[in-house]
Amino acid sequence: MTLSRWKRFLLFFAVMGPGIITANIDNDASGITTYSVAGARFGYNLLWTLIPTTIALVVIQEMVARMGVITGKGLSDLIRENYGVKTAFFMMIGLLIANFGNTVANFAGWAASMEILGLSKYVMVPIGAISIWILVTKGSYRSVERILLFACLIYIGYVISGVLAKPDWGDVAKSMLVPKVQWNSEYIMLSIAIIGTTITPWMQFYLQSSIAEKGIKKEDYKASRLDVVVGCLITDIISFFIITACGALLFPHGIRINEASEAAIALKPLAGDYASLIFAVSLANASLLGTIIVPLATAYYVCEAMGWEAGINKTFKEAPQFMWIYTLTIVFSALLVLTPGAPLVSMMVLSAFINGILLPFVLVYAIALVNNTKLMGEYTNPRFYNYISWGTVVVVIALTAVLVISIAVPSV
Repeated sequence: MTLSRWKRFLLFFAVMGPGIITANIDNDASGITTYSVAGARFGYNLLWTLIPTTIALVVIQEMVARMGVITGKGLSDLIRENYGVKTAFFMMIGLLIANFGNTVANFAGWAASMEILGLSKYVMVPIGAISIWILVTKGSYRSVERILLFACLIYIGYVISGVLAKPDWGDVAKSMLVPKVQWNSEYIMLSIAIIGTTITPWMQFYLQSSIAEKGIKKEDYKASRLDVVVGCLITDIISFFIITACGALLFPHGIRINEASEAAIALKPLAGDYASLIFAVSLANASLLGTIIVPLATAYYVCEAMGWEAGINKTFKEAPQFMWIYTLTIVFSALLVLTPGAPLVSMMVLSAFINGILLPFVLVYAIALVNNTKLMGEYTNPRFYNYISWGTVVVVIALTAVLVISIAVPSV
C-alpha cells in the first residue's frame, strides 16, 4: 500500500463515526420490530424495498453530512439562522414529542429483551438509564463515540441469526431483485413503514450536529462521505438479515408477531437457543443504543434552535439546557416504561404520527439549505444530484403522507 493510500486509510478511521453510528442506530427497537414483522408476515417478499430505501438514505444523509462539514453547524442552527426562531421553535416542539415516543419505544425494547434473558425490567431499566446517563454526562465526545462504534459491532448478531435460519438463498435473491407487490393494506403499510423507519427526522439533526461537534474539516469531506455511505450500507444489510431470519422461520409456520421481542421468543423452538439468544441480545444492544442517541439528538436540536450551548464535551455548568433535556428525556421515558398500565402503544403511535408530519418539512429545509450558495459555496448540489435528491424527497413525502393518513384513519 502506497503512502498516500495509507494516509487516506488512516484519515477515514480518524473521521469515521457520525455516519456509521447514526445509520446503525436507526435500527433501534422500533426499526427492528418493523423488519421482524415484515419477515414474519410476508416472508422475503418485502426485501426488494431495501434497495430504494438504501439509495434514499444515502442521498439524504450525504447532503446533511456535507452541510455539517462545510458550515460547521447543526441543522437546527441553520434553520434558525435562515428561517427564523419561530420556525425553528415549532419544529423543535414537534420533534421533542416525537423523540420522547422513540425513546420510550427503545426503553420498552430494552425491558422486553431483559425479560427474555430472565432479568427483571424493574432492575434493568434503571440500571440501563443510569449507565447511559453517566456515559454521556461524564464522558467526552471521543469516549462516547468509541463505545458507540464498538456497540455497533454487536449488530452482527442479526447476520448470524439470519445465517442460522438457513434460508433458501435463491428465493432470497429473487425476492430482492424481483418485486412481488401485493395490493393489500398490510403489505402497503409495511412497505411504507420500512422506508419510514429508515429515514427519520432525528437522524438528520444528530448526524449534522455530531459532525459539527467532532470538528471535521472541509478537506476531510471525502472521508466523511465514505463514513456516511458505509453506515447506510451496513444498516440495511442488518435489516436484510432480520427480514430474512423471520421470513425463513416464522413466515412458513404462520407465526404472527407484533414486537421484535416476540420474534426472539418464537425463533427458539425453530432455530434453537443460540439463534433466539443472539436475536434477544442484539435487540437489547440496539434498544440501549437508541436510548443514548435519540435523547442526544433531542438535546442537540432543541439547544441549537434556541441558541443555547450544546455538546457532549460540555459540562452541566457550561450547557445546562443541553444536559437537562438529555437527563429529563431519559428519566421520564424510563419511568413511563416502568409504570403499570402506561399508554406505551399510544405514545409510540403519536410519535410515528408526528415524525410523519415533520419529515417532509425537515427534508425540504435540508435541500433548500444545501443549495444555498452563501452557506455552501462550491459545495452545493450539482444539477443531476438535485434531480435525484428532490425525486427522493417527493417519494418520501408521498409515502409519509400515506403513512400519516393510515395512522390518523385506521380504517384506511
